[in-house]
Order: sequence, then C-alpha cells, then structure tokens
Amino acid sequence: MANRFRRSASHDYELLPRLSADSNDFAVVERHVSSPSWASRLAHKFGIRHPSAYAHFITPRRRKRSVARTICWGLLTAPLIFVFLFLFWAIFFPSYTHYPAHYEELRERSLSSIEPGRANVYNEKIFIAATIYEENGELTSGPWGQSVLDLVDLIGPENTYLSIYENNPDDGTRLSLLNYRERTPCNHTIAYEDLDLGTLPRVALPNGETRLKRITFLAEVRNRALMPIDSIGVAYDRVLYINDVNFDPIEAAQLLFSTHIDANGRADYGAACAVDFINPFKFYDRFATRDLDGYTMGIPFFPWFTSGGTSTSRDETMAGSDAVPVRSCWGGMTAFEGKWFQKSISPAPAIPEAAKAYSPLRFRYEDATFWEASECCLIHADLQYLRSGQGMPAESGVYMNPFIRVAYDPGTLSWLSLSRRPERLYAPIHDFLNKRVKFPSYNDRQLEEPGQEYVHTIWQYDHPKKAFLDGATADDMAGAWVEEKTVAGPGGFCGGRNLLVINEHPREGESHWGKIKPPAPPRR
Repeated sequence: MANRFRRSASHDYELLPRLSADSNDFAVVERHVSSPSWASRLAHKFGIRHPSAYAHFITPRRRKRSVARTICWGLLTAPLIFVFLFLFWAIFFPSYTHYPAHYEELRERSLSSIEPGRANVYNEKIFIAATIYEENGELTSGPWGQSVLDLVDLIGPENTYLSIYENNPDDGTRLSLLNYRERTPCNHTIAYEDLDLGTLPRVALPNGETRLKRITFLAEVRNRALMPIDSIGVAYDRVLYINDVNFDPIEAAQLLFSTHIDANGRADYGAACAVDFINPFKFYDRFATRDLDGYTMGIPFFPWFTSGGTSTSRDETMAGSDAVPVRSCWGGMTAFEGKWFQKSISPAPAIPEAAKAYSPLRFRYEDATFWEASECCLIHADLQYLRSGQGMPAESGVYMNPFIRVAYDPGTLSWLSLSRRPERLYAPIHDFLNKRVKFPSYNDRQLEEPGQEYVHTIWQYDHPKKAFLDGATADDMAGAWVEEKTVAGPGGFCGGRNLLVINEHPREGESHWGKIKPPAPPRR
C-alpha cells in the first residue's frame, strides 16, 4: 500500500503550499476605458452608429432603408419648421399690425371721449351711402346697423348725411328700417321699394332671349342710394360707400381721415378702399380690383397682387404702405373725394372737356352684350378720367389701405387682427402659384385710353332694331362676331369677355345670379 503513495522518479518532489496571491494567476487584467461623450451616448440611445461601423456590411438594401429614413425624418420635421417660422415671423415681423402714429392718435381720441365728432377734427362733411339686402332686418337691427350709428357719432351727426337704399324688403325688414330711422341721429334718407326690373335696360342674346345684366341692376340700386346728395344743398368733402360688411367704426374713420395724409395732416386721395375678407385669409373682391398697371388680381391671399408689369401694387403692399396705389378697388367700404359726385357746388371742380360726359360721378355698366366690368371698377376709371383727363394716369389717386379690413361675418372679423400677422411669409408661395395658374389673366383692352379709336371684336346683329323687340324671330336674332372700330371710354382695364345676368324667376335650387358664356369669337 505504501507503494501507492510513492511518486515516480520523474515526479519525486514536494508540493509547495499555495500563497493567497497565487489565486490571481488567471485573473483578467483590467484596462482603463474612457467614458463615452454626450454625442456618443445620444447616438447610442437612438440607435445611430458611426458611419465606419457600417462600412463592412452596407448593402444596396440597407442604403435604401437609410434614404427612406431620411425622407421620413424630413416629412416629420418640415411641419415643425414651418410652425416655428410661422410663429417667429408673426411675433417679430408682423404684417400690418403696427399702425402709423396718426392712426393711433385717432383711435386714442375716439376711445378717450364720448363727444360726438371726436374723430373728425377738421369738421369735414361726409355723405354715407349704403345699398343693402337683408332678411328680417338682420343688418339694420344687428351689429352692422350699430356700427354705422357708431361711425356717425365719431364723425359728428351735424357733419353726416346717411342714405340707405333697400330693394324688395320683406315685412320684418320694413319694420326694422322704420325703427332705424328713429334711431338715426343725423340727417338721413332711409328708403325702400320694390324696384320694377322691367324698367331697366336689357340685352339680347343670339338665341332670341333678352336678359337683364347683373351689373345694370347693381349700378341702378347703388345710384339710388346717391340720389339725395344733390338735393341737400351741402358740399360734401367725402362720400363713404359701405356694403353689408362687418367693420370697426374707428377703422372706418381711419379710412376716411388718415389714409395717405398730406403735409397738413389731412387725407389726400381720390378714393381709398378697405380690404374685405370672406374668411380669415381669403380676399374677396377680385372682380372690382385692379393693380396700378390695370392687371387683374392674383390668387386671393396676401399679398393679393401679382408681380406682372411694374409690380408696384404688390411691392407697396409688401412694404406695409397704408396707401397702396391701384387702378380700382372696393373692399366692401370705399371713401371718395366728394366733389366729383355733386352737380352744383362751389367752387366747381375743374374737369377736362372730354371727361364732362362722366360728371357727376355715378355707377354705370357696359352696354356691349358680351363684355362685363364691375360697376365698382368703372366708377374708379371714371374718377381718374375726371381728375386727369386720362384713363391711365401715372398717379391714379386711388389707394387700397390694408390696415383697414372688413369681413362678411362677425367670426371672420374677429380673426383678422391675428391672421394678418404672419402673412408676409406667403409671398413666395403666392408668386409661385400665380405663375403656375397664369395670373394675371389677359385683357386685350387693358391699355386703352378714352377718346382713342380701337378695333373691338363685338357681336353684331343683322337686324339690331328687331333683335330687342318682343317676339323677335330667329332670323331677327341672326348675327356674327365682327371687328369694328370703336372710340374707347374709360375703364377698358376693368372688363372681360363675359355676360352676368339676373335670374328673374329662378327655379328651385337656382341662384338669383347667372353667367352666360359668349359664343367663341373668331381667331385673329
């Protein structure tokens, strides 16, 4: 048994006791590693690796995934960037928010006192005209009626005449108009009637119908609101025409007395218009508005005008002017130099001989069957002709005031002070879209001057005396497009080849307004 414990000669030695230090013979040696940077930690958190980490296994498939990820991030971040720019611009570079000092003075004067006439420091005489249509008196008994009365108070009842004309009112409206007469503190004519449309001029169509032009009707009712101006015996400094719009009475006073002031601090214009909105961003009255070059409007959001021609109106709008020069405008509320509307005032205004046919100033319509222009544009064309003897004078004297904004419902009006702030951001998009849809539209009469002879393409009846008679036959209505030399009047820039009519007996679901496309004219 002893041999079992005997070692072989080759292993004839004593085992040495192990020391505690020997237990670390096979321990892993620790190495010093620096802590990762914040960028590395952030990249690790989002699963982003250094590009070198992918170098050995980037494949076309992974490359496509990387591109897709980049596109997704772009789509997610673009709205955030837009919102940031929107808020930044609205806060630090707001549009038409900081009013000129004299505007603020008028507002402060209007709010700090209750004395009638406090906004009218020069005691100017103002004739206010309005043509409205309402149901159950919702305008005259609502906010619109109160705003007009507040404006009369700011101007001063002794300096104001109010003329309201309403056609075809219902019973509720008649009662409201009677009550409004009692509430009106200034001299006034508040009239209503059922206008006989059969007394108005009509146009004949090639198919034998005779129709009433919409503009013929609108010009007539607007002129009826102006009728008292010559029977009062007062020389009015300004005429203010108001549509059925919601407005701030102080802003209406600013339009009258603060727009384009001269060295003496008095408003100096032939006409000055507000800007009207159908929603917080959309400009409404494109039909009546033309820029200083006579071009039609662009897409109906700020800055409204196109970069066609000299781009003067657009540039002045972007510059924040309170008097953007234009050929015509309306904007739901327009102030005019009053002397052009009155027949006999002293001293009488100097009128070029050729323009006297357009005095006193009134609304009108185009006679041609298939040529339409807004009555609210034509009156500006006539005004410029009366003032200068030219249809397109270098200085139009007509201005649009973007500080003064009105709306067709109270909700929209309440938003206009906020929605205007970031609107300069829209300019590049506006210009891009205008070019894509080819605005401004072409008008072959845009540069016509009154009194000069031009060739117009018109519809000519073979038997014009018979064409307008009741019972005219198909042969009586025969005709064709022909080129004819015509002496132009003012307002060629206002029109376009079209026909807008009134549906005097609309069928169910049919509007009171209609539009008829003209026959295709011959190609030149």
